[in-house]
Amino acid sequence: MDFLPFPIAYLLAGAFVTLLGFVLLLNVFGLPANWLVLGLAALWKLAYPGASGLDIWFWVMMVGLALIGEALELGMQILKARRYGSSSSGTFAGMIGAIAGAILLAPLFFGLGALIGALAGAWIGCFFMELVKGRPMREALDAAFGAMMGRFLGTVCKCGAGGAMLALTAHRIWPEPPTAPASPDSLDGAVKLVLSVLQHCC
Repeated sequence: MDFLPFPIAYLLAGAFVTLLGFVLLLNVFGLPANWLVLGLAALWKLAYPGASGLDIWFWVMMVGLALIGEALELGMQILKARRYGSSSSGTFAGMIGAIAGAILLAPLFFGLGALIGALAGAWIGCFFMELVKGRPMREALDAAFGAMMGRFLGTVCKCGAGGAMLALTAHRIWPEPPTAPASPDSLDGAVKLVLSVLQHCC
């Protein structure tokens, strides 16, 4: 973006980073938002091939963060659900319920309904699956609570990884402000000031 005037490059980078921030909110819906961020960064590189900050190490870090986010999301859901006694089918039903609940409640509360729906869907899906399997009420309630907590922690971890991807991308694409070359007048003034100080000191 060196060929663009600094204000235009600044606005373009700001708009792009803002877009990435909105894309990250899709994590709440259980969608692969971090991978979409990676794809958008690739489009930025295609649009501005001269972006030297988007080097091989940038892509290694971005893919690594996306993989870490997926692993943490899945791992937290499974570990928490299992810790509270959920079966494999109950955990899976909780994941499906979380996605369905997020989509159904997304229009409510200015989009915050997606998070509420995801948590409620995880609880309901796991709870009813455990009941269908013949688990006692108390055990089904415990398993559902674990699925809900796992969903919440998994989403937080995935959003954290996405936030790191966003920060890394913003740092690499943000244009540097132009540095104005020193004018001869300013150099002459500086030299005169130094000479004046030396005369007083000597």
